[in-house]
Amino acid sequence: MRRLLPETDTALLERAVGYALCAVRPVTRAVLTAPTPCRRWDLEALLRHTNDSLTALSEGLGDGRVPLPAGPNDRTEAGSRTDPAEVFRLRATRLLEICAGGPGGFVEVADLPLTAAAVVRTGALEIAVHAWDIAQAAGLPRPVPPRLATALLRTARQLVPAPYARPPLFAPPVTVPAEADPSDRLIAFLGRDPRHPVRDPQHP
Repeated sequence: MRRLLPETDTALLERAVGYALCAVRPVTRAVLTAPTPCRRWDLEALLRHTNDSLTALSEGLGDGRVPLPAGPNDRTEAGSRTDPAEVFRLRATRLLEICAGGPGGFVEVADLPLTAAAVVRTGALEIAVHAWDIAQAAGLPRPVPPRLATALLRTARQLVPAPYARPPLFAPPVTVPAEADPSDRLIAFLGRDPRHPVRDPQHP
């Protein structure tokens, strides 16, 4: 019998996905070539990357195993060229359904067993931060909600390496005022400049 995730872990992922669904709402095909805070990625590439992350989370929490990545697979959803924003909505909704079913126990990631709670917290962090990136690129900035940002900042401090060990996977943290809100503190910790979100190139 699988052990259920603590409600706080499940709720964290659900809040991150809910925020992401709001962030992607204004995305249309007309803005898919817009630059993003993620270096080398336009909005379409960022969405496809995040879609793959949503699929991995759904497979891990639903089946207990995350297979090795086989490359972007958005084209398999429907037709010869799918709308990555629509794929995002479908996969995010599917992930919420899996969360509602009580994922728990362990998840095998590249033959390494991790607790489902750890996978959920990592996934919530990635989804929420990329949702911030998406909102910036779409031209309708949307800060991470304070409660969610505060919880994710705690997770980020546990998962993200010290500044000297971040390259090339993570950018160095950005300094923000002490009175900055939780969203700006989270975003800055992960190497994005909330004052210049798109002009400041960052590694995804």
